[in-house]
Amino acid sequence: MRTTLKRGVGRGAEVNGNGRAVYPPSTVTAVSRYEQPPLPGRTGLGLVRRILLVTLLVALSLVLAAAGGLYLWFHQSVAAIRCHESDCRTAQKRLVVSLPGQAAIGLIVGYDYRVGDQTKVGSRSDTVMLVRADPATKTISLLSFPRDLIVPVYCKGGFVTDDRINSAFSRCGSTGTLETVKHLTGLPVNYLIKVDFHGFKEIVDQLGGVWMDVDRRYYNRNTGSYATNFANINLQPGYQQLGGGSALEFVRYRHTDSDLYRLARQQEFVRAFKEQVAKNFDVTRLQGIVSTVTHSVEVAACKACLSDTTVLRYALFAATLPNGHFFQDRISDVAGYAELHASSTSIQDAVNQFANPDVTVAKVANATALGKKVKTKTPPPQSTSVTVLNGNEVAGSAANASYLLAQRGYLMVLPPNGLEPNAPTSPYFHSQIYFDAKQKGAKAAAVALQKLLQPADVRALPKDPRLRALDPGSMLLVIVGQTFHNTLPQAPVVVVPKRQPAYVRFDRGPGDELLRPLASKVPFRLEVPTILERSSNPDTLPSDKPVRLYWIDGRGKHKAIRMVFRTGGNEFWGIEETNWADAPALADKSFQHDLGGREFQLYYSGSHLHMVVLKNGHTSYWGVNTLLDSLSNETMLAIAKGLKPLIPPK
Repeated sequence: MRTTLKRGVGRGAEVNGNGRAVYPPSTVTAVSRYEQPPLPGRTGLGLVRRILLVTLLVALSLVLAAAGGLYLWFHQSVAAIRCHESDCRTAQKRLVVSLPGQAAIGLIVGYDYRVGDQTKVGSRSDTVMLVRADPATKTISLLSFPRDLIVPVYCKGGFVTDDRINSAFSRCGSTGTLETVKHLTGLPVNYLIKVDFHGFKEIVDQLGGVWMDVDRRYYNRNTGSYATNFANINLQPGYQQLGGGSALEFVRYRHTDSDLYRLARQQEFVRAFKEQVAKNFDVTRLQGIVSTVTHSVEVAACKACLSDTTVLRYALFAATLPNGHFFQDRISDVAGYAELHASSTSIQDAVNQFANPDVTVAKVANATALGKKVKTKTPPPQSTSVTVLNGNEVAGSAANASYLLAQRGYLMVLPPNGLEPNAPTSPYFHSQIYFDAKQKGAKAAAVALQKLLQPADVRALPKDPRLRALDPGSMLLVIVGQTFHNTLPQAPVVVVPKRQPAYVRFDRGPGDELLRPLASKVPFRLEVPTILERSSNPDTLPSDKPVRLYWIDGRGKHKAIRMVFRTGGNEFWGIEETNWADAPALADKSFQHDLGGREFQLYYSGSHLHMVVLKNGHTSYWGVNTLLDSLSNETMLAIAKGLKPLIPPK
């Protein structure tokens, strides 16, 4: 068995190709000519058939006409969001063309366009966020940057100075933000999405509002002696539907906390918005939403990257995303208040997690919190033998792929009998990873390797004798396709949380005191938290209410109670109790477990347990983590298990 483990194999291989983006072939519709058959006799049955046929044709014509009109309107709407200002067109020239089948990265710049400004350049950039859509892993990742994060700022001409990241937009527009983010992350950016916050409100209102969990009381009123430079806001805690104005106030709030919490509120909104659009899509509202978007959003991209088909595919991709495949990443260990700082290591770790989302992270974190061992059937690279064949007709691709995989620890094996490592047929578009079903763990190894060769298809090794002749008995047989460009992504960051004791205290008193006066005012049994996060107490600061009784959907049939607790670190977590058992927030649970004889539903955000829900008939009881998910997974589980029926007064 010959191997390619010698250092340098493939490094000097010649790489041919024109270096241009490869697009899938366009669809060609064949047109056939038919001769009209002779007319049948005029029988009664034939007349009925003709009437039915004419009726169907008329109905079909109406449907096609409506569809054609909808398509024309949609086509015009997509065209309307293309760059129409010089700022956007200038930045567009610096974007990377997205390759078919590969992950695409978009930079979202949310800005406040103040009426009276002659240009939107110079306005404030309140949101700087990367979004990554990967069709190979069916994942969407978000990476938000604090607007006050001090970074090297770049403009069109190069480095300018070290300043807040949002200053790049005010200094030199979208090009400044784009160049600054590219230098900071080292990632290629394929799309630039500019969002005017004034349009934000209209989009939310067109959707009918967004259901969100508000963690605490938010209040500021610019009147009289209490006037401040901050925007007005008046939100009560609890799960509720926010209109456009309230949603904008929530995502932009930073009066009494730092930009880190504003990022968390923005990401919470994005998740809620995505879920509501996906699960409650109303075609009758489509035109209004898209029309609002066209007036509030500009998208920079290559012409082929922003076709009608591409937009529809992305919309369908987001709407059908599997549970646990939506990731929200943040930079850790950020220090400061007015000016924020983070080490290059922290930034790079966040970038690596963003670019390599791990759909198993919630499963691992959950097992750790429950004290269970995660069983893995995936053999390590050192135990995985791989043979690589060239399937893209680019000289040296197989050798380059073999060398790169050997650097990652894989056992590389050449084809037998001195055969050339070329696939029997080519070219292939996606890379192919064939696994030997007879070898234990081969399929799991193929899925693991797929993360490095995206986009790639995983299949069992076919019985094609031409392929079998090139297989030396390796666990995996890989054919590199046209989407392989002689590079592998950075090694994924594997975050394995360590199990830790729950940071709690046993204290039933605060919950009893809050809930007893309300027991007769709700049509369901109340559960009192008997276990609290150790540093927490009810939020009783001036103007804050530690408990709230309200109609969760207006004066309808669903009542709710929200308890708010403040930690010693000035963060807020809560308990929500309601007779709305199928609220939108409860739709996408991660896991369900029996804890102490009761069934709990667990909702993870990445490796963090964000919400634990207990259901009893038509009543649901939620334990909700802080905005930054600061309570450990073990603490969240302990709080949930500590919910006990309220003892009625004697």
